[in-house]
Amino acid sequence: MTNATIMALHGLRDLSMFKWYAIPLLAIVSYIYAREIKEARTTGNWNAVLAGLTVLGADFFNETWNSWVMYLTNRSAFWTTPGDTALRVMVGWNIEIIFMFSILGLIYYHTLSPTTKERILGISEKWFWAIVFSAFCVFVEVLLNKGGHLIWEYPFWNRSFKGVWLIFLLGYLPFFALAILVISLKNMKTKLLTVGVIYLVPALMNIVALGFLKWKY
Repeated sequence: MTNATIMALHGLRDLSMFKWYAIPLLAIVSYIYAREIKEARTTGNWNAVLAGLTVLGADFFNETWNSWVMYLTNRSAFWTTPGDTALRVMVGWNIEIIFMFSILGLIYYHTLSPTTKERILGISEKWFWAIVFSAFCVFVEVLLNKGGHLIWEYPFWNRSFKGVWLIFLLGYLPFFALAILVISLKNMKTKLLTVGVIYLVPALMNIVALGFLKWKY
């Protein structure tokens, strides 16, 4: 195992490592969702809440398969987060990342126009902002990697031109593509079913790996 992997495994899901600053962060995220739900109950438009949940669920899936890579290779995940954190949930996922992705979909949705049907530079605003947000997220990841907070081990997943494009295409653009899919669906039942599937897949992967196979990642 790489040194970063060993460090990321240290204190994994250890509540004795928990830090108090996560509590106000939880309160802030909860407040944001409470406001969004209150507005949705008034307007009948639940797309902001659904977009928020979709992006978080997509990240849950990404972090799950990333952890599977760590266990199956017995070397390293594509990315690890070995640094200081209030709580490390998986080798590449900590509570600070979870809080950020909890509201990223909300931010994305509220960037759109009220109709969500405008065009920017000749393309749908949904896809324009999906590209912009994905590119910005990659930029932030590059800074975190340069600072040693987010470790990339494999040569195809790094700060090279090809590596950055791969992170953009696999790491972030699908998050917003799924959000676009969910908010574009007409039927609320179908929207909820789609979001449910997004969470069900990684949940089952973790139940099998952690619950039955007793993997540690």
